[in-house]
Amino acid sequence: MQKEIARKGITDIVDLQPISSSRNIYLWKGDITTLKCGAIVNAANSQMLGCFQPCHGYIDNVIHTFAGVQLRLQCAEIMRAQGYEESTGQAKITPAYDLPCNHVIHTVGPIVQGKLTKKHCELLESCYRSCLEIAVQNKIESIAFCCISTGVFGFPQKAAAEIAVRTVQNFQKFHEIKVIFNVFKESDDEIYRQLLG
Repeated sequence: MQKEIARKGITDIVDLQPISSSRNIYLWKGDITTLKCGAIVNAANSQMLGCFQPCHGYIDNVIHTFAGVQLRLQCAEIMRAQGYEESTGQAKITPAYDLPCNHVIHTVGPIVQGKLTKKHCELLESCYRSCLEIAVQNKIESIAFCCISTGVFGFPQKAAAEIAVRTVQNFQKFHEIKVIFNVFKESDDEIYRQLLG
């Protein structure tokens, strides 16, 4: 897997330029599994074991595929010890194994079916805050966020981006950590560029 990732090309955070007036916020469009930084965030399911549908392009599946089978085994051990499914809005950390980053932080985002509610928004904010807190606790200096809960989880893109940016900016007032907003879709790239100026 490491050879395959190298073939795709690795992007190191040291080669990126901050997007906003804050020197610690970056916007990067690309494949998160090729990003070299302290940690990347995985939008996980509540079982924390990766996508169960083969060949699905969901980020959960892609991260587990390129990290290697050790990641699924580690997540299975964590969940066995915990004894229950992961709660929405919480986070767990694992090594990144074959990925170029050092860690993977897994968080379960809210699923929006129908109208977006205040509870959905609070849970998504908790996802970002939990990931940032676990990163700081583990002395991780940089973290890359995917667009948690958008796509198949149904969270509206713009509302999700607003929560992400606000939560990160508030957290950075008290903690020194570099944050990369990783986007894959052109529409997400445009939204984040508008929000970050």
